[in-house]
Amino acid sequence: MGRIGTIESVYRYPVKSMRGETPAQIFLSFSGVYGDRLYAFRSPTAPVGFPYHTGREHEDLLLYQPRYRYSGTLVPPNLTEAEALAPGITPVFGERNQFALDVTTPDGTVLPIESPELTADMQKAREDEAPVTLTFSQVAMTDCRPISLISLQTVDTLQNELGATLDKRRFRANLYADFKEAGGLVEKDYVGKTIKIGDKAVVSFLERDPRCKMICLDPDTADHNPKLLQVLAEKHEGRAGIYAAILVEGVVKAGDDIVVVE
Repeated sequence: MGRIGTIESVYRYPVKSMRGETPAQIFLSFSGVYGDRLYAFRSPTAPVGFPYHTGREHEDLLLYQPRYRYSGTLVPPNLTEAEALAPGITPVFGERNQFALDVTTPDGTVLPIESPELTADMQKAREDEAPVTLTFSQVAMTDCRPISLISLQTVDTLQNELGATLDKRRFRANLYADFKEAGGLVEKDYVGKTIKIGDKAVVSFLERDPRCKMICLDPDTADHNPKLLQVLAEKHEGRAGIYAAILVEGVVKAGDDIVVVE
């Protein structure tokens, strides 16, 4: 089948449910995008299987902008050396200081991720007094699978069906793809396929992405409009985009080819 499109942009989300950032490149590790969703706030009243304080309950979380302090490209510190060892050694994650992070709040205040003031902001947004706590993990705290992808064609189709302009960032994908002449929601045709992205990374497209309230939140204002989720439920079984698992680690950037391997 060969080349089916290109990567339009790449995103990572340092703090679960906060605004994402679009670096020049991302490293796809077996556990997900390097630096993606390494921080989250936990809630003792959330379900045990999903113990997080998120934008589903605290919509304004989308207005907080996290940024890593690390001045270099955020990749494993021994990536070059590891890749030079046959057959391609799995690189190590960096020390905690590589993931030092500041967050710009909606009023423009810049706070370290560990600051009591930031945790207090999370606490004030709750309707109960259950204590919110910050957690850090070197394994991405994604909802379901290591990475997500959605095509620009799918975004276009959904905005036509909705009758309103949609910002692609609503879908909070790691990879935004341009499938050129393909129609919307074409991703579903590649479920079960092995896909190479760029020079090295290989992923398996696992399943279509079941959507939740997060796509109903405007990424600039956090205003909630449930109509998009209604359109998805009525026309597309509530699913848009695709989840993937990484089979071969590698760096991915905008402009990289997307090629079906099998």
